Amino acid sequence: MATHSRRIPSTCPKAILFDLDNTLIPTRQGDKAACDKVGEILVQEHGVPENVANRIVQSFLINFRLCPARQDGGLDEWRLMLWAHALGDQYAHIAGTIYQQWLTLRWHYLALQSDVKQLLARLHQRFLLAIITNGPSNAQWEKIHNLNITPYFDLILVSGDLPWEKPDHRIFLEACETLCVRPVDCLMIGDKLETDILGGHEASLGATVWVPLSAACLENKLLNGNSCRPDHTIKSVLELPSVLSKDSEPPAFLKAKPSHLNRMLSRVSMFDMEDTNSNASDGS
Repeated sequence: MATHSRRIPSTCPKAILFDLDNTLIPTRQGDKAACDKVGEILVQEHGVPENVANRIVQSFLINFRLCPARQDGGLDEWRLMLWAHALGDQYAHIAGTIYQQWLTLRWHYLALQSDVKQLLARLHQRFLLAIITNGPSNAQWEKIHNLNITPYFDLILVSGDLPWEKPDHRIFLEACETLCVRPVDCLMIGDKLETDILGGHEASLGATVWVPLSAACLENKLLNGNSCRPDHTIKSVLELPSVLSKDSEPPAFLKAKPSHLNRMLSRVSMFDMEDTNSNASDGS
């Protein structure tokens, strides 16, 4: 399912900008799957009644999505507190065990799928690739590191490290400037009309591609006459090649990427830096 309002010129894009959560990795789906599995563990390994287990995991998931990280504390401490709260006095003593099991399951369900890895590897042979993601610095870099995402990208921008978040056009222009490409030569792909697509328009990018979270989300946005219209709509990031020009050639400058990109890649070491922004994650 690819709808087109205009064709990307054959010489474009030179760079593709990706959202992270629910575009490259199935954050909402994966978090729910991990919690569902924890519910089974509570019943089978800890003797928790099924209705109680369901209530526990739903309570955790709701609160986790509302606030996946806190600026004034570590991720482990915050999530452990959320689990202890959800488990209640009767089961709080197993909070540490449940948290570790949930965390292992989370990385399993959020992992880049093999076909997405193959797509990124192929695209990286022809285009500069970047991620622009909203969210707290520590939470987003934790995903990026644990899921081994950095090898596929020339640049990763996390709003928690910057003065802006999507849809502010300046975060998109920061990516363009760092990659040494014009905005018109960039394509933005993401799951949120109000951040990824609107921001792409505000930054005057060459084209935007929307990946709705679900068919219901697509129908709802269209029925409500959302004024922010993507240039292309696809079911999955795997359909991205269908909206790229088949005859575009790799830009000559890709043979020698700007040297300062290597310096920007050092941002991956910022995982342990103090979070400077409490923006909600794209995953919520």
